Amino acid sequence: MSPAGFNSITIVGVGLIGGSLAAAVHALDGGPHVRGVDVDSETVRRVLERGFADEALTPDEAEAAGWFSGQDDELVVLATPASIAEEWLVRLGDAGFAGTVTDVASTKQGVLAAAQSALGTGRFVGGHPMAGSERSGIEAASVDLFRGAYYVLTPSADTDMSVFRKMHRLVTSIGARAVTVDAVAHDEAVAVVSHVPHVAAAALVALAKDRAGESDELLRLAAGGFKDTTRIAAGSPGLWTGILLDNADAVAKGLDDLGAMLGRVSSAVRERDPEVINAWLAGAAEVRSGLPAQWVPATEQLSELTIPVHDRSGVISEVAAMVGRHGCNIESIEIDHRSEDSADLVLVLTDEGDLDMLLADLGRSGYEPLLKALDSGEGA
Repeated sequence: MSPAGFNSITIVGVGLIGGSLAAAVHALDGGPHVRGVDVDSETVRRVLERGFADEALTPDEAEAAGWFSGQDDELVVLATPASIAEEWLVRLGDAGFAGTVTDVASTKQGVLAAAQSALGTGRFVGGHPMAGSERSGIEAASVDLFRGAYYVLTPSADTDMSVFRKMHRLVTSIGARAVTVDAVAHDEAVAVVSHVPHVAAAALVALAKDRAGESDELLRLAAGGFKDTTRIAAGSPGLWTGILLDNADAVAKGLDDLGAMLGRVSSAVRERDPEVINAWLAGAAEVRSGLPAQWVPATEQLSELTIPVHDRSGVISEVAAMVGRHGCNIESIEIDHRSEDSADLVLVLTDEGDLDMLLADLGRSGYEPLLKALDSGEGA
């Protein structure tokens, strides 16, 4: 088995995200056989020229070559907009694909429903890499795009856990941090933190253009904060139209809520009320300053792992290495000394990784670990 969890990976759509994923996986030592599929023949040529894949074909050529006959150790990544991913799920189902399928769409519920209909969800794991650029296409792809980025996985209740573990292994092998989220919760969250901000940025640019005059004098002054705030408005209009419509209900609610909030601020400004304005700005500033530098899960998604250890050199690094080997992430670590030469190593872990395999590995290494939910007293 390759370090990415699969022996063969076929990526449908080798633009910015698909091309970057192909590049990252192809660069792994002992990595899987990587295939690229794209409707654009020039993109097919460029993905090979850039050394991002072992093979690349158009969809019809790939199907004729048997790339979607699929065994258990094969993965198909649908690196396309959600609507096209849904069409591909039907195509894979009709072809009898027997491997694992994932996608990279920024909305999850529609793709999950399509997977349930076309394949069943046991072999499907939704995905959304939180990485990108205002640029698009294979020329914008980068081998390092996912390094240090969050990569959301949205398994369903029916997802085969062995399939999920392989997907988690793939994500962590390319340097990303896997985060597990329910599909509904994901779509509601990204509407507020990703989709509505894009609309807001586009609205600010449109407002500036409307006020700029025939010679665009105002736009010549646009720099610094305005350009930083509106950078995302340069994204692909076609792509973002699809994203907004795929998540229409959540986005519309977010825009309504934003409009109501701006209306309240507008009233306070019109009435020249410094207390209301200052309080609103101070509240926003406090929240913004308190945003974590990295994702922090809710308490109910944390586990406490207690490991009795002898207080010896190297024990912490030994345990930490096992934690990392199984894709788990440490939120915090403490040492509770019980005597001069013994202690309890207490780790708070996120919900990422294979905790069952970690416990088994610790047991084989002579440890007696106790795992419990952080907000409960029950352990295993």
